[in-house]
Amino acid sequence: MRKLLSEFIGTFALIFAGTGAIVINHESGGAITHPGIALTFGLIVLAMIYTFGDVSGAHFNPAVTTAFAVAGRFLWRDVPGFILAQLGGAFAASALLRSLFPGDQTLGATLPSGPPMQSFVLETVLTFLLMTVILSVSTGAKEKGITAGIAIGAVIALEAMFAGPICGASMNPARSLAPAVVSGHLQSMWVYLAGPLLGALLAVPMCSAIRGPDCCDFADNEPKTEL
Repeated sequence: MRKLLSEFIGTFALIFAGTGAIVINHESGGAITHPGIALTFGLIVLAMIYTFGDVSGAHFNPAVTTAFAVAGRFLWRDVPGFILAQLGGAFAASALLRSLFPGDQTLGATLPSGPPMQSFVLETVLTFLLMTVILSVSTGAKEKGITAGIAIGAVIALEAMFAGPICGASMNPARSLAPAVVSGHLQSMWVYLAGPLLGALLAVPMCSAIRGPDCCDFADNEPKTEL
């Protein structure tokens, strides 16, 4: 229950701060700016990793949880509970933002600005790069663990900075699904469900090919997802 609560609160914080920055940017006439929104996403992930990384592994993302399970770093029996906790946190955050800003149309939902397939490819590649970083910095020497939050938060901010205006740079099905459902903007939702999941799964064999089988296989079969 402590792990599930950590995933709930961490995902809540991610959606509340990240999509909240988008909403407040609209409400304030652009006071936060696009770089500010990108940094908000990166910084909240960084903070939540250091807050909950030693409790739940700080996934906050159904695609990450699934990829960890495929990589052998997380028990499959725990996957449904983690995903439900993440979705619960995301929907709670979007519901709260709706109550605070009832006039906002999208609540920070991710919507393609061009062809859906363009955003699908972007989301796949972005999540592939993110998951590759996560798999690389969440294992190995203790020093890498200390800097994991910085590396992961930085890559999220970087990807949101350059790809956000086109696809929204979701990289997270929970981040896209909650505001879309609460605001009623479900068009092109397949992009933000399938793209991040595919990208995260593609990172698993790539990590194994580059770093060897130890990257995605642990002899003691214990989940080692702490960041």
